[in-house]
Amino acid sequence: MLMFAGSDLSVVGTFTVTKHHQGASGLAHGGVLSAALDEALGTLNWLVGEPAVTGRLECEFRMPVPVGSVLHFHAEILGKERCKIYAAATARLNSVDGPVAVVANSIFIQVGVEHFLKNGDRTSIGDTVLSARGFEVNP
Repeated sequence: MLMFAGSDLSVVGTFTVTKHHQGASGLAHGGVLSAALDEALGTLNWLVGEPAVTGRLECEFRMPVPVGSVLHFHAEILGKERCKIYAAATARLNSVDGPVAVVANSIFIQVGVEHFLKNGDRTSIGDTVLSARGFEVNP
């Protein structure tokens, strides 16, 4: 998956569906598509600058996604209320103007670093923090 900062509080990116992503023969697995959309939506939190976790993710599958397809994502922040970030994303089939294959709506909950220290792997957290320091938007 390749993601780039878009205009305002948005990101765009692509995801190529391979045979390793299939559920039914020749088609992308819905869980993989949900995970890809969650990743695109989660990338938005880098733009806000606060760590957040997925609180809710709803996906609507509008059409089958064949293996070999390239999904074009657009995700944007819709609003923020206290510690909640509301966001939405679309995945279009094979071009930025292609038919909409999947749409997603989400709520992310902002959490402090202590959330990850308490619940995650401290070594991985340290690696993430170090890599974030070198984070470049559209290098």
